[in-house]
Amino acid sequence: MNYGLIHDITEEQIHNYETDGAVCIRGQFDQEWIDRMSVAGIKHIDNPSGRRGIVDNEGDPGRLITGTHMSRFNNDFMEFAVRSPAAQIAAKLMGLNEVRFFYDQLFIKDPGTLAPTAWHNDLSFWPFDGNHVASVWIACTPVTLETSGVIYVAGSHKWGKIYKPPETKYTTIADNSGLAQATPINNSKFEEAELCPMFHKEFNNPEYRFLSWDMEAGDAIVHHPLAVHGSGKNSSNSLQRVALSLRYFGGDATWRGPRTRFCVPGTEDDSIFERGKMPINDKIFPVVWQKN
Repeated sequence: MNYGLIHDITEEQIHNYETDGAVCIRGQFDQEWIDRMSVAGIKHIDNPSGRRGIVDNEGDPGRLITGTHMSRFNNDFMEFAVRSPAAQIAAKLMGLNEVRFFYDQLFIKDPGTLAPTAWHNDLSFWPFDGNHVASVWIACTPVTLETSGVIYVAGSHKWGKIYKPPETKYTTIADNSGLAQATPINNSKFEEAELCPMFHKEFNNPEYRFLSWDMEAGDAIVHHPLAVHGSGKNSSNSLQRVALSLRYFGGDATWRGPRTRFCVPGTEDDSIFERGKMPINDKIFPVVWQKN
């Protein structure tokens, strides 16, 4: 399996990331990586590592299965996070000489799943401030709009707006790591923040430009922490959508303290980090790529 880039990140891709807040990077993860992580992801459904959530609503023929922080408990996920090209891709697009690993997240939508992924921007969940926190969303199966491909509002990362995160309703929670749900903290002004608009109602509005990509397994989308995005149902009757998102930070990223009950293992007492400074801890947030 490849540990470095299969091909260079281009100036055009960097420009698109900076301008739009999201860019599709094709063919950087070889078949060995995809096979390994597809197997690891499917195993997570019945034998979770880290936190697992299942949305299995009455009347919905499918399920949405999520996983968070699998790498802290499973070597397959940790090796992918620290040894695959994902960290270098994130660093190149953010223009950084060094990035640290933040956390990993798994998204599986069964065929026929009606449950959408609500419109949101990621920074609204996280205890960070800054622009340099990138998500590398890797397709482990082919992805189209029909199979719940992610849609982005181009340029939304420049609005300077953090929306209140939506609360996901899980009918089944398997939490063998003691991690809390990513729901808003009540005693924060953030609780009063605006919910993200329903942008699927604006698809014909010329004021907005929407981005989505048909993807092959091994393609990835990299997006800015304030890029607004969401996805619809998996309307395929046969194709399961499996994707893994790896998050990296560096540059201007600083510790803000919790906005939500989202918590990386080891940061339950967030006073270990100074607010307004980058959280430097090589055990919790290891450096995973540096420019030679």
